[in-house]
Amino acid sequence: MNKDILICGVGGQGTVLASRIIAASAMSENNTVHSAETIGMAQRGGPVTSHVRIGDDAYSPMIPSAKADLIIGFEPAEVVRNIGYLSSNGLAVVNTSAVKPVTESLAETGYDGSEMIKYLEKNVNCIFVDGEEECKKLGSAKFLNILLLGIAAGSGRLEISKDTITSEIEKRVPAKFKEKNLEAFLCGFEIGKAKEN
Repeated sequence: MNKDILICGVGGQGTVLASRIIAASAMSENNTVHSAETIGMAQRGGPVTSHVRIGDDAYSPMIPSAKADLIIGFEPAEVVRNIGYLSSNGLAVVNTSAVKPVTESLAETGYDGSEMIKYLEKNVNCIFVDGEEECKKLGSAKFLNILLLGIAAGSGRLEISKDTITSEIEKRVPAKFKEKNLEAFLCGFEIGKAKEN
C-alpha cells in the first residue's frame, strides 16, 4: 500500500496522537512509514501539521504538493491552509467546528469557519462533521482526534484495518480513557462508513 495522509489542526486538539496511531497501525500491518510533524506554536493554539507517508514509494517524510490521498482536518481554516497538499482525487475529513485564532482577541473578525467551509464545499471532496456536536454525545471535546480518525478509517480511504487501529488505541491511550476513546473511534467509523458510501 502507498498512502499519503496529512493531519492538520491547532495545538491541543490531539493531532499528534492521531498521526502516531496511524503510523503505528500502518507499521503493524508491515508497511514502511515515514512521518514528520510541524508543531510550531502548538501550545498557544497555533497550527499543527503532521505528514504520514505509508509505503515503499515514499523517500521523504514530507508529502509533496497535490499528492496527499487524505487530509484529516481538525479545524476548517487549517484545512484551507493545507489544501494545496491534497491530490485531485483525494478526500478531506473536516471538523466544521472552528477554533478562533489568538488574533481574534485583538481585533474581532467574526471568524466562525463558515467561509472556509463554503470554499471547501465548492472545491474539494469532503466529509464534513460537526465535531463539537459529536463530542458532546461522548462527554468531552478531548475525543475529537479519535472520532476524526474513526471517520477517516470508516470512509475506506485510510486502508488500515479497524482492528489494527483499535489495538493501537488500546496501547497508546491511558487506561482510564481507553473505553471512551474506543467508543469515539467506533462512532466515527460508522459516520465515515455512512458518508462515503
